Amino acid sequence: MPAPSEPQNARLLRLLGAGAMLRASELRAAGINPQTISRAVEAGEIERIGRGIYQKPDADVEEGQIFAEAALRVPKGIVALVSALAFHDLTDQMPRRVWMAIGASDWAPVQSYPPIRLVRFTDAYLRYGIEHHAIAGVQVPIYTVSKTLADAFRNPKLVDRSVAIESLRAALRLRKATPAMIADAAKIGGAWKTMQPYLEALTSNG
Repeated sequence: MPAPSEPQNARLLRLLGAGAMLRASELRAAGINPQTISRAVEAGEIERIGRGIYQKPDADVEEGQIFAEAALRVPKGIVALVSALAFHDLTDQMPRRVWMAIGASDWAPVQSYPPIRLVRFTDAYLRYGIEHHAIAGVQVPIYTVSKTLADAFRNPKLVDRSVAIESLRAALRLRKATPAMIADAAKIGGAWKTMQPYLEALTSNG
């Protein structure tokens, strides 16, 4: 807990230390009023890097920081599909928008920066296979390798089949997941019938 005598501006700069990014709501919850935030922005002590998201201007930019910014923009979102494939180094494609999965009735933010492409998953596909990665002080929810591959094969209108196959090949070559893990996720994720022949062909030693 911060000392009661700590000035709001000092507390603001401390909380945004070490490359962290925070929402305005998180800063307000820490006892920092909007006027203090506005004055710090005007003075160049912090910068607004997205809608209601703040960071120090000299903060080190971490690899994958755009995913942290997207996670702050969409609190219920999970990095998914091609963006998750890119995060896991399974594809050379880096989409211009961050793909994030949300529920059928979840709130969708007003588009600003970073650009986000939302996909709505039913509950059956939304809440399993999530892992959290610390990026720029933010715990970013991202689908696992196996779950992402299942989603890629299940959604050919969103992920080109050639991209899904190459990502599956990369996951096996780089040992990002075992064939059994991938098969289990495909069965849970409604993609096994589609993925099975490709997985069997790629794991055959014949």
